[in-house]
Amino acid sequence: MKNRGPRKVSAKWIPFFCLSFFLVGMLLTSNGRIWTPKQPDSRLVSQLQHDQHHLRSASEGITTNQKSAEDKRVLAEFHKTQAAIQSIGRQVSTLKMEMAAARKMTASDIKLPSNRDHFPKKKMFIVIGINTAFSSRKRRDTVRETWMPQGEKLLQLEREKGIVIRFMIGHSAKTNSLLDRAIDSEDAQHKDFLRLDHIEGYFELSAKTKIFFTTAFAKWDADFYIKVDDDVHVNLGALATTLARHRAKPRVYIGCMKSGPVLSDRNEKYHEPEYWKFGEDGNKYFRHATGQIYAISNDLASYISTNRQILHKYANEDVSLGAWFIGLEVEHIDDPNMCCPTLLDCELKAQAGDACIASFDWKCSGICESVERMKHVHEKCGEKNDTLWNASF
Repeated sequence: MKNRGPRKVSAKWIPFFCLSFFLVGMLLTSNGRIWTPKQPDSRLVSQLQHDQHHLRSASEGITTNQKSAEDKRVLAEFHKTQAAIQSIGRQVSTLKMEMAAARKMTASDIKLPSNRDHFPKKKMFIVIGINTAFSSRKRRDTVRETWMPQGEKLLQLEREKGIVIRFMIGHSAKTNSLLDRAIDSEDAQHKDFLRLDHIEGYFELSAKTKIFFTTAFAKWDADFYIKVDDDVHVNLGALATTLARHRAKPRVYIGCMKSGPVLSDRNEKYHEPEYWKFGEDGNKYFRHATGQIYAISNDLASYISTNRQILHKYANEDVSLGAWFIGLEVEHIDDPNMCCPTLLDCELKAQAGDACIASFDWKCSGICESVERMKHVHEKCGEKNDTLWNASF
């Protein structure tokens, strides 16, 4: 046999084989498995998504809580700031009112003490202010010679009995006038004056009364403050004993209570320019203590001092004082022993051992011709010399 050599592929089959291999390759790669990355398990994806959502919710919750706490803190600070602003606003309004009132203060209003004048007030039982005028030197001398202790006795009365007595007077309209220098000289001699920041004048008695109580309250812490005219006779022992019975009461107003007519006629001595405030013509005033002498307790003096700038002043000072207490819880005590007539009545009571607190004549609104008659009234109506010093308060 003949040996056969290797058989050669005909050139015409080569394109056929190339196309076949191409088709097989396409068939094997058509589903994309060979080149597509492997996908993660669906349960793992779900868990990761759940955890991510939980973390995001927790983060948002923390942020929300922090924001809520921060909002509350900011709101609280806002309310505090608003309250502080309102408080400051009220204080500013109060200061404006006080400044406005201060600008309206006249010479008849009390001057407040400066810082260097601040000192503890002396505790006393009674402070008596004797209303007097520049022209009343002789009246003052008759009072000093009768019922008002002098010199060392006056100081002893303060130390042992807690009773202060001073003539109260303001100043003249002219600075450093002869009238003022005369009072300064008299005070240097007797040391028994209380000078008021007030311009003296007959029609300024209401202002003077208000300033006296304000000044006395600022200087002494007393149970009672008394105003009395310099033409009235007073028995200090009877006065102190009577007031001691009312010491425990908070607000008392003691005197001879009256209710006189409101005088609309301008020609009358006690004419009331504001008569129309009291109703129809012919009406009477409300009850008030007659102006010759009256006493008020500490709380009422404090009330006058605090409200001095807005207390209205009527023409008559006793009416003004009574008006200031209308509407307050004040006990009005009508004591007829504070207005005994000098003829017979006060003398009979003194002889019976029950001396009057104060004596004067109604027709004169004081002791008629007091310079000439004060000593006589003292002899007839005065209490025994040791009554005051032996009395226990």
